[in-house]
Amino acid sequence: MIRAIIFDLDGTLVQSEKLKALSYAIAVQKLRKLPEPDSRAIEAYREVVGSSREVASRHIIDALGLEPELLSAMDDGCSGPEPWETLTASRKKIYDEMVADPQVLRDNRWPHTISLLRLSKEIACRTGLATMSYRKEVEHVLQALDLERSLDIVLTREDVRCPKPDPEIYTLAARKLDVTPEECLVLEDSSNGVRAAIAAGMNVVAVATPFTRAVLHSTRVVKDAWIVHDPSEVLEAVKSRIAQLGQTAH
Repeated sequence: MIRAIIFDLDGTLVQSEKLKALSYAIAVQKLRKLPEPDSRAIEAYREVVGSSREVASRHIIDALGLEPELLSAMDDGCSGPEPWETLTASRKKIYDEMVADPQVLRDNRWPHTISLLRLSKEIACRTGLATMSYRKEVEHVLQALDLERSLDIVLTREDVRCPKPDPEIYTLAARKLDVTPEECLVLEDSSNGVRAAIAAGMNVVAVATPFTRAVLHSTRVVKDAWIVHDPSEVLEAVKSRIAQLGQTAH
């Protein structure tokens, strides 16, 4: 029996992964003084979507062969002790400027997944958010989308030691919601998020967005999760999954 539904944030409730990828592309554009955002940074970020900032930035530096000397010479006030920290700070500054206007987030929300969240709350199902974003960013997104009252718990990067795909955040979510992992249904869009929820012993519906579809399939995590390719089918997929789990329990 499903007693709680736990949602990822980036890519699941809002298309912020797309915006973060673009912010990396713009950061590389500035770094290398290119005429336009570097699309290779978007593709590199796509490969590690759902990872921590350090993992994502290190991967992009390696994938694009970004020179440490260039990163240390960045003149946007974002230099850090490590090259990945400099790239992260530059990317975050660009991203923060993008989403400072709440309308940008509203324009990039996933309406069907948000509708599922609100419906879950209305029918007294326990609801949670488990994201690798930091709390300040999360609060800004939730306020922009008017979702604070729809969630019983909100867990962010600060709440755990290990990022996804480690199951820590989902194990913690179940404990705080006072349910067992088997009683949880998770909505995720990234392979790291799916891995984390499965490792925690939860039931997973993977929402394949245009940004994450290829990676979800290439990593073959979908064999352990239900996958939805059309966001408009999320609600029906969740209903079917819950019905099937109920039948299995009997």
